[in-house]
Amino acid sequence: MTDLPPPPPDPDDDIANDMTGHDPTNRYGPSDPLGAHIINWRSLPDHKARAAWNALRAWVEWFTVRYRISESVVPPCWYKHGQLVEELSALHTAHVVAFDTTDSGYGPIGWHERLSLALPRLNKAYSGGCARGHDARSPRSWEGTVDEQEWDAWTRQAHAHRDTTPGVSHRKEEE
Repeated sequence: MTDLPPPPPDPDDDIANDMTGHDPTNRYGPSDPLGAHIINWRSLPDHKARAAWNALRAWVEWFTVRYRISESVVPPCWYKHGQLVEELSALHTAHVVAFDTTDSGYGPIGWHERLSLALPRLNKAYSGGCARGHDARSPRSWEGTVDEQEWDAWTRQAHAHRDTTPGVSHRKEEE
């Protein structure tokens, strides 16, 4: 046997090292190893807002040109429509993950399948509400709409049918 020198370092080993401890079957693990940074717009701190908005804007502008998404679906004021922001942000994250170099090859087709499901939601999210200039809708308010005493009474029970055994039908059999 001859002692061969070790092979030269593989630049892809850095990716493997970064993935150490990553379990691809864990659907609840962090997406950081794949380069995705999920944005929870509800809890996004102000000091991270500009970077998140700029990244999403760059992707939305690319996406709308690449996929010929009309202004009637994603208007220039898309960022003022919360439902559009959520849909576009989710598509952006899915796109980043689907086209990551560590993907097994099914990511791109999976992303396009998700896109076909998202397009009707995008149409519904906007539906041309700003055709004559931006008119911000008043957001729904829950203030004063729930009877707190009724709520407190309601939440004291699970409201499940305790008489029904799971998996057993209590329907009378036909004679």
